[in-house]
Formats: sequence, structure tokens, C-alpha cells
Amino acid sequence: MSLMKRVTLKEDLSRYLDQDQRFEKTLGSSDLIAMGVGAVIGTGIFILPGTVAATHSGPAIVLSFVIAAIVCSTAAMCYAEFSSALPIAGSAYSFGNVIFGEGIGWFLGWSLILEYMLAVAAVSTGFASYFNSFIAGFGLHIPQALDGPFDPAHGTYFNIVAFAIIWLIFLLLSRGVSTSMKVNNLMVIIKIAIIILFLLVGVFYIKPSNWTPFAPYGTKGIFSGASLVFFAYLGFDCVSAAAAEVKQPEKNMPRGIIGTLVICTLLYILVSIVLTGMVKYTKLDVGNPVAFALQLVHQDWVAGVLSIGAMLGMFTMMISMIYSSSRLIYSIGRDGLFPKFLGKINEKTHMPSHSMLAVTLIISLTGSMLSLDQLTNLVNIGTLMAFTFVSAGIIPLRKRQDIPNKDGFKVPFYPVLPIISVLLCIVMLTQLSQETWLMFIVWVVIGAIIYFTYGIKHSKLAQNKN
Repeated sequence: MSLMKRVTLKEDLSRYLDQDQRFEKTLGSSDLIAMGVGAVIGTGIFILPGTVAATHSGPAIVLSFVIAAIVCSTAAMCYAEFSSALPIAGSAYSFGNVIFGEGIGWFLGWSLILEYMLAVAAVSTGFASYFNSFIAGFGLHIPQALDGPFDPAHGTYFNIVAFAIIWLIFLLLSRGVSTSMKVNNLMVIIKIAIIILFLLVGVFYIKPSNWTPFAPYGTKGIFSGASLVFFAYLGFDCVSAAAAEVKQPEKNMPRGIIGTLVICTLLYILVSIVLTGMVKYTKLDVGNPVAFALQLVHQDWVAGVLSIGAMLGMFTMMISMIYSSSRLIYSIGRDGLFPKFLGKINEKTHMPSHSMLAVTLIISLTGSMLSLDQLTNLVNIGTLMAFTFVSAGIIPLRKRQDIPNKDGFKVPFYPVLPIISVLLCIVMLTQLSQETWLMFIVWVVIGAIIYFTYGIKHSKLAQNKN
């Protein structure tokens, strides 16, 4: 068998469905929406509407969020159709294996590992900063040696808070999907309540004059703002990783993915309207513009509550991403491309315990010992690569007679909308820096070495075809 034919071997959907039967189907659409909102709405909602308004869009930041949501919605609908037609664990990795072949599937899985794990590691350090500021208000302090990444020159060796929060989430997820989702859902509700509190307080301090001029930087500013806030929506795709554990996936998966995008868009727009109405956009280029606006109107107590909302936002994001990461690593192990013990499911808990332990160990050490400032843009490129291939995959998916999707969601305006989604993703990829592309190429080369030296030899797909 030639190398080209080998890497384009396609996985049989029936094998995936059979393997994933060991998962317990407990999740409904409300759980999926909570997972998605938990992943998408983090500290960015308290920062981006202000900083992007100040530097790019002005009060027209509202339109920037709408444009970004439209761009994201095209990819979201493609994910919804795939999740409806292929209710299997592994998200874009497994979709790629079935539609494009193992080589593309591996590339997508390797890109998603970058997205999920780096995102959680980076957020864990952000959580540690907020937590340290919070306890400082009570006169408590973390020793300097345990308050940052390994950097002896500055007296820091280990970020104990970032490490601890990842293992706390591991313990929560280990109790089972049902229990962890109940906790996640409650935290998401509290987080949304805190955002609504800001809206209800802030609306009384709106001055319509602050909305003029509405678009001081013109149309160019609105679109450049959209390219920046686009990344605020990333994370909804982690919902698709849960497909194997969802009741009636053909109905609930689309509701979860599209519902996430609708709720997040509404929240971003409302915060943008109130924030730019409270304070002139020119004053919002600060580290925490929402808290700044509240302090200007002497509502410091609400600003304090927002810090709790920010920590909850990061906590729920980490729950969603660690959950998704463990299902991704399980899927790659299930196929033999990673050591097979990672593809096992605990018969008692119906959880991929080994993959979750591996994910937690890697993320906790990465977040607690490395400085991730230069690496977080890799989260965006990994996500956009997955978006591009999932969008393109709708066309061959529709042609597959062996994958029925009679009652499930289908992308409207086929094939125009999937093609538009691919083009929009490519445009967004061109906005990323040369440095980001170079680091991504290094990551892809590492992935290729692993695949061609280990994965291709141990692949269960190849064994089944022989």
C-alpha cells in the first residue's frame, strides 16, 4: 500500500459508534449550552468590549461583535451538522478520520490538542492572578517562589494556584459527567447573573452622548475590530467533543452549538452597549475597562463582584476544555495513534480516566512552570484550522450514502454557506502574525514525526484494513 493511500484510509463510522457505546448518554441541550457558554464567556467579556472600542471601533464595537458572530455562525452550523450526523467522541479529529482520512484526522487532532491544552494552561495562570488579587484584599499572600512560572532570576519557581486549580477540576470531573455538569451549570448561571448585574447597574449611568460619534474609525475600524473580537467566540467547538455522551444527539447537538453562539453574542453586545454608554470610548483603553467604568460611577462593590465573575468565567472555561481535551486524547488512543491505554473507558464511571489523568498532568505542569505569553496565539490558529476543515468537510459528508442524517440538522444554503465559511476562516488565518505561523509549523512538524514514527505503525484502522 502506497504512503498516500495509507494516510487517506477512512475510518468506518460504525466502529466509532460501537467503541463509544461505553460512554453513558446523560447530557441534554441545556448541559451543552452551559458547557459552550462556560468555554466562550471568560474574562474577555470584561475586557474586549472596552479595549477594542477605544482603539479600533468606538461605540460601533456592537457591529464588530455582530460581524464576528456571523463569521463564527457559518462554522458553528457546519459543526452542528457534523455532530448531528456523526455523534462520536473526538470532535474535528474523528470527523476528519471519517471524511478525509487518517492523515488529515491526525493533523486536526494535533491542532486541537494545541487549542485545548494551551488555552487551559494560559487561563490557569490568569485565574491564579485574579485569585491572588482577591485574597490580597484579606491580607493573604502566596509566597513569591510559588507565585509564577519557573524563573529563578525573578524569584519564582512554580505557580501553585495554577497547578492546584487544574487538579481541583480533575477531581470534579472524575466524579462523573452528571455531577460535574451540575456544578458547571450552576457556575455558568452565577456568571451570567453577575454579567446581568453589571448591565442592570450600568444602564442607569448611560449617557447617550457617549455613543457619538458612533463609528469614529469608520468602516475599516468596525471590520478590524471584528477580526479582533472574533477570537472571543472561540470555544463553542468544544461542545462537539461531547457528542458520544448526549441524549438524542441529532437534536441536542445543534441546539447546544447554535444556542451557545446566540447567548454569547447577546451578552457581548449588551455589555458593549452599556459600557460605551457609561464611559466615552476614548477612556476605555485600560486593563479592566468594565471595573474602571463602575469605579468612575462610584459602584466599587459591583466591580468587586465582577472579579468573582471573572474567576467563575475562567473556572467554567477550564472545566469545558479539560473535559473536551480528555475526550480528544481518548479518541486518538482509541484509534491506536496514541498508546492504547489512553483509549480505555472506566467501566464503573463511564469516563476515559487515563486520558483525563494524562491531560491534567500535562496542563497543570505547563501552566504552573512555563510562561505562555508568546504561545497563546497558537490557540487561535489551531482552532481556525479545525474550523476550515470541518466547513470544507460538509460537501463530502453530504455525498456519503452510508452516513444518514435524515432527522438531524443540515447547513442551509448548501453548498454556498460551507464554502463561505472556508473562505472566512482563511481570511481570519491571514490576520495572524508570522511568528504565530512559524510556531505552528514547528508544532505540525513535531506532530508529523509522532504520526509517521508511532501512530501509523500502531493504527487500528490499518490493522483492520489488512
